[in-house]
Amino acid sequence: MIVNTAAYHFVPLSDADALNAVLLERAKTQELRGTILVAGEGINLFLAGSREGIDAFYAALKADPRFADMRVKYSYSQMQPFARLKAKLKTEIISFRRDDGQPLDFPRAPSVAPATVQRWLQQGHDDEGKRVVMLDTRNEQEFAHGTFEGALTLPIGKFTDLPAALEPHREGLADATVVSFCTGGIRCEKAALWMQNDGMHNVLQLEGGILGYFEEVGGQGYDGRCFVFDERVALDAELKPLVDRDESQVA
Repeated sequence: MIVNTAAYHFVPLSDADALNAVLLERAKTQELRGTILVAGEGINLFLAGSREGIDAFYAALKADPRFADMRVKYSYSQMQPFARLKAKLKTEIISFRRDDGQPLDFPRAPSVAPATVQRWLQQGHDDEGKRVVMLDTRNEQEFAHGTFEGALTLPIGKFTDLPAALEPHREGLADATVVSFCTGGIRCEKAALWMQNDGMHNVLQLEGGILGYFEEVGGQGYDGRCFVFDERVALDAELKPLVDRDESQVA
């Protein structure tokens, strides 16, 4: 069984280059595959391997006080979904290129727990009686595999396209509680922060993204699967992959 993980954490890093090298070496030692992204604003990880290797890697990482409270999301597969291990030093761990959407420069935008969103979707409004609009901050390739029922999706090819694509919808969202979401939380964290700073004070971010929602409450209110950028293609509400093959059984 392969343990798949997704994790990110925004924290100032003055040693990004050195940390990138350390994390790469640790992942190699534990025979993990996937992607390590490091920038001055934090880290973004997609790693898969044995239970022992994953546990050892994250135990060492969380021993660093800067990452002690980082949330790691887990799923499981028969196949290793990554072909190799790579580590990159980046300007941003998720590229947005908006000065008003940088988590290290502003207080975090308000978030909402999966269980609360599930309840709002069931009752058709938030706790104040306002309609709820789920705002998908992912691209067209991703939401083609699935999204929240009735979600506002935007015709974007990359995350940096989001501000311009959202512009025509802003007036129509003024009377709603808007919940921004993405795969694991990193994009909706930047998006919600930017929207708050740009005058949209009715926006929340879904804590943990779609994967966190699946993990905590299942798939109620979600239609389809969640696209992931690896060979599993997409995960269902039970975090099971669309494509899964035990490579040891292949002749």
